[in-house]
Amino acid sequence: MKRNWIFGVLIVGAAITALVFIVLGNLNLAVLFMTAIFALSNGYRAISFKEKGFPREAKWMRTMAIIFTVLFFVVLGLILF
Repeated sequence: MKRNWIFGVLIVGAAITALVFIVLGNLNLAVLFMTAIFALSNGYRAISFKEKGFPREAKWMRTMAIIFTVLFFVVLGLILF
């Protein structure tokens, strides 16, 4: 149960942060936090699918989470450099 709360708080925090940066007009940071949302939500879904006995779907979600994690660092690198 604690894992659900941790993922939920992280996803909501990233979503609120993305919305704040959209309102402020800083779309680069908004995109950064949106990719964080996708990485976290797909990672959680991968764990959830694996626990429910859907290994193929879990593998797909894990792959998507890895892709969005890589994209997160690509966007972060573009912002910093």
